[in-house]
Amino acid sequence: MIKRIILTVIAMPLLVALNGCAAKKDMKEKVVYQDNKVIPSKILKEAKKALSYYPELENVHIEFKFKDNIKKSFMQAQPQLSNLFKGKNKRRYNIYISSKFVIEEEEVSMEEVPSEVLIGWLGHELGHIMDYREKTAAGLIIFGLRYITSSNYIKEAERAADTFAVTHGMGDYILATKDFILNNSSLSDAYKERIARLYLSPEEIIVLVNKLEEDLEKAESGG
Repeated sequence: MIKRIILTVIAMPLLVALNGCAAKKDMKEKVVYQDNKVIPSKILKEAKKALSYYPELENVHIEFKFKDNIKKSFMQAQPQLSNLFKGKNKRRYNIYISSKFVIEEEEVSMEEVPSEVLIGWLGHELGHIMDYREKTAAGLIIFGLRYITSSNYIKEAERAADTFAVTHGMGDYILATKDFILNNSSLSDAYKERIARLYLSPEEIIVLVNKLEEDLEKAESGG
């Protein structure tokens, strides 16, 4: 009996370590999609769904990467610096995804994020890439400088990304993401206020969706 207890005590740290390695391996396993999208298998379904709303990005190289921690955000879309000056059509982009979301010591893990919320978040980041594609290399550098120095510019950029996602048919997913953030008791009021201040509100999203539906109906009726 004592021998069994000793063996259990010795083996327990090893089992914990192995489980941790398995989790890390799961995060690192990647799938190549459309020949130019590199996606961790853990979010493959959600990434493919979000990408399906952006046919314009079919020939754009995008790598989705997990990162241990991203300050003040759950995801970040960025152009790869190594090919920033190679021309708009040759640029590559990264979408960084935090493996755990920590805001003011409050933590939300990937496992706590519903699938439709993750799709909406990815759709928002793809909206950023749509915005980046139209900018020159110099324009992207200026964008980066303004983004880190001006809260008004952050607001403009984030609302533009939301608008790209909504106009590409992702309104329901973006609403799900906003609802998850604004009504999540694990996140601080300060963070929720930041989201409410910088991004499209649920009401603005609904107005935009209704406007798009009205325009579509007019186009279909020839009016």
